[in-house]
Amino acid sequence: MSQPTNSGIITDKNGERVIPESKRADGSTRKAIKVRPGYRPPEDVEVYKNRTAEGFRQRGKGPVPGAEGLKEDRSDQQLSAATNKNAKRREARKKAKAAGETEGVDQNTAVAAVPALKPEELDPEAEKEKKARNLKKKLRQAKELKDKKDGGESLLPEQIAKVIKINELIRELDALGFDSEGEPKTAKASSEPKEDST
Repeated sequence: MSQPTNSGIITDKNGERVIPESKRADGSTRKAIKVRPGYRPPEDVEVYKNRTAEGFRQRGKGPVPGAEGLKEDRSDQQLSAATNKNAKRREARKKAKAAGETEGVDQNTAVAAVPALKPEELDPEAEKEKKARNLKKKLRQAKELKDKKDGGESLLPEQIAKVIKINELIRELDALGFDSEGEPKTAKASSEPKEDST
């Protein structure tokens, strides 16, 4: 018999893999269980190790896996030059920040000269048109779905919900001053008499 695996499977004299008999807590005997050829229980499967992730976890704890053959190309002078360069950049940033704080009054006036548009300051008419376009698009999609449904196609529950909301969308457009086609009511009313007069 061979040594048991992590899951307790052993190979007997005949070459068959089995989980051997064992005793239960109450003293009764559990029969030996045959294991199908080729079956590997989860306990016996080796854990996959990603070398990149393992290297990332081991950062600072030793050499990087796969980099043993590489030799250090940089000299100490080059490394110190890079650190000096970064230190100089940090100093320059600190000086610029300090200079910005002393000249803060000038920057604030410049910012005040170009005010940022806030949502409240946007043109209410533009907001109204944007909302109307959005509603018009939803209404068009809902009408297309209704046509599909009338044609005998089956719809998803979300699509059926859109079809049900058609009247609600029309009411919202009406409240914004647009007709069911998404056109402004005043423009359509003024254009109709012109068509009749010609």
